[in-house]
Amino acid sequence: MERFWNHFIDYLPHLIAALIIFIGGMIAMRIVLKIMSKGLKVKRVDKTLHKFSMSVVHVCLLILILVMVLSALQVSTSSIIAAIGAAGLAIGLALQNSLSNVAGGFIILLTKTFKIGDYISIGSVEGFVDSISILQTTMLTMENKRVSIPNKMVTESIVTNFTAMQKRRLELRFNIAYDDDHKKAMAIILSILNTHPDIINDPDDPMCVMEAHGESAIVLLARAWLPTEKYWAARFEVIQKVKEEFDRSGITIPFNQVDMHIKNN
Repeated sequence: MERFWNHFIDYLPHLIAALIIFIGGMIAMRIVLKIMSKGLKVKRVDKTLHKFSMSVVHVCLLILILVMVLSALQVSTSSIIAAIGAAGLAIGLALQNSLSNVAGGFIILLTKTFKIGDYISIGSVEGFVDSISILQTTMLTMENKRVSIPNKMVTESIVTNFTAMQKRRLELRFNIAYDDDHKKAMAIILSILNTHPDIINDPDDPMCVMEAHGESAIVLLARAWLPTEKYWAARFEVIQKVKEEFDRSGITIPFNQVDMHIKNN
């Protein structure tokens, strides 16, 4: 016990130094991250790049603090470097998927396929991009569900960005009965499109054409351009107005039905 106590007393200054370095390093890291965050905001850096850069710098500073603490505990620098190298090799072999996710994060950042706030679909998931970290991309669905997707899967999937462009083309199909006046129905649809406040005439005017002769209905195709942020509200309004005007004008929207004929022998 006396020998242990003597060793402890001799080693105590190193423990205190390591503790001071750890506490000071954590405080310094917070200050650096805070200054960096303010600097990126002043320069109006994209939110995606902002959060991703903060995440990378945070990890690097934590590793630096750990190395300094081990050095204060008199762990030789060569041993630290060798340990980090061995650990890096072992972790690299064990966490190949995680490293692929890290690479995927950089690919997303460099290609700018989407950014925070965009409405996208990845595979079967649709929603707003909430964050892009080193390992995963987080989305919020329309039902406010939080979905996390590994970056590797994001880069290997087909990504559809619905808000990347300033304008979107509205495309709707309406079925009417064969006995109805198709020219009158097309005129009603065009009138609704031309008078809607959000629909624009750039790059071309709204249009309505007969697209197909269906099994039980004539299919009318309507197209119009509008600002991306107005898309969904305008879509729902147009569908509702068309139904109301069809009802007033006596135009029928048919539904699938089966006629049965019973024959008496």
